[in-house]
Amino acid sequence: MSSESVPAAGGQDEGLDRRLLAIASVVVLGAIMSILDTTVVNVAINTLSRDFDTDLATIQWIVTGYTLALASVIPITGWAADRFGTKRLYILAIVLFVAGSALCGAAWSAESLIFFRVLQGLGGGMLMPAGMTILTRAAGPGRVGRVMAIIGVPMMLGPILGPILGGWLVDDFSWRWIFFINLPIGAVAFALSLRILEKDEPQAGERLDVLGLALLSPGLALAIYGLAESASHGGFGAVEVLAPMLIGFALILGFVFHALRTPNPLIDLRLFKNRTFAVASGTLMLMIISVFGAMLLLPLYLQAVRGESAFDSGLLLAPQGIGAMIAMPIAGQLADKTGIGRLVIPGLIVIGVTFLGLTQLTGDTSYWTLSAILFFQGIGMGFTMMPLMTGALQTLRRIQVARASTSLNIIQQVGASIGTAVMSVILTIALQDRFPQGNGGSETGLGGTGANLPLEVRNLMTEAFTHTFWWATALIIPALIAAFLLPRRKPKPVEDEDEGGADAAPILMHA
Repeated sequence: MSSESVPAAGGQDEGLDRRLLAIASVVVLGAIMSILDTTVVNVAINTLSRDFDTDLATIQWIVTGYTLALASVIPITGWAADRFGTKRLYILAIVLFVAGSALCGAAWSAESLIFFRVLQGLGGGMLMPAGMTILTRAAGPGRVGRVMAIIGVPMMLGPILGPILGGWLVDDFSWRWIFFINLPIGAVAFALSLRILEKDEPQAGERLDVLGLALLSPGLALAIYGLAESASHGGFGAVEVLAPMLIGFALILGFVFHALRTPNPLIDLRLFKNRTFAVASGTLMLMIISVFGAMLLLPLYLQAVRGESAFDSGLLLAPQGIGAMIAMPIAGQLADKTGIGRLVIPGLIVIGVTFLGLTQLTGDTSYWTLSAILFFQGIGMGFTMMPLMTGALQTLRRIQVARASTSLNIIQQVGASIGTAVMSVILTIALQDRFPQGNGGSETGLGGTGANLPLEVRNLMTEAFTHTFWWATALIIPALIAAFLLPRRKPKPVEDEDEGGADAAPILMHA
């Protein structure tokens, strides 16, 4: 480390010098691309469904495929950083992400767009972990908190600005620009990375768990694919549904047996012997399935039922991000002072109540009422997600934190993938029940505009959405029950048996 990292007189660390701020600017650019791309697409789902003349069960894969790609690549990022060096890996991630963005913008069909989104996700999944590793190493232990605050800005603003930016691009330009917008940002990030980031030499690290990767990634993809196909094949009895699901679950089960018998597995399942980590992880998974699945439904309701533009839909979704942005810093501070159960239980109750509010939507619900519901839902999310991820690590030894952080990030992305698939299936089936002739497609209003639909049709469509929100509410109940097993007092510090984990990976979230 250079002299810039040496503590100043009086025992205080130096501030954020120009070199560190320059490195932070490079990482922030990568974070902006990665985080925004998880939020800008939702408001374009209705437009994409119409332009490609496809149903929700198919088009939702542009979200599910992206998050699955993120989950698949996160575990190998640490190994790749050691094997190739963080600078090379970060530049590779930028290139993959920008190339994927360009191809997404040029997509000619729903299938091609889904494939290119997976490619984009492979780059996006490496951007945040590699960037954070570069930044935390450059900052040193004394300045990590301050540089994390810098990265926290795009993480908190992404859920607010993403839908608004996406809606503006879709309405005033084309849906293709929600992907093309990444090209100039990526070009600047690429140029600055070459110039600013210091070259680091590859180091010998742990061997990559190739077998674990070969079992887990396709297993998750096949299981979720089978689940998503159930809507278009009339349930779970069709071969096209059962075959991929059974193969997927078999591969996942094979991974479990493998991970429990190998010294350095892709995901260390032995961590789940720790009760707090296991309960926090399970609660997090259920909450994310519910909340992230619902985040796909809200723009569809606003556009398909209420006839709002993509831009106006983005504005109407902003209160949720504002609520989360206000709550997250407060919850983060409280999580260091008290047991996470005291934060998560009220947070989940607030989320559950707001979902109950969404089950009462009508074809003309006041937008002030909807905004209030989404604002408090954001507050509930802020008091749930960060405390769960923080609390899951509080009772682990430092050497375990890097692997645990990786596991939590995978849980988050897999939960988001399952949530979008499950909620889209439930909504599609609900629409098919009410509009059998439309098969859940454009004749029911999806892909069209609710402003031109008869009131009776809009009311039936609203019933399909509220039916789906009841399922989202139901998923919060087991999460709340599990949360009562979380500690309600701050755990005692865990003594380290090995200081080798000092460079533990930071907690990363793709909001």
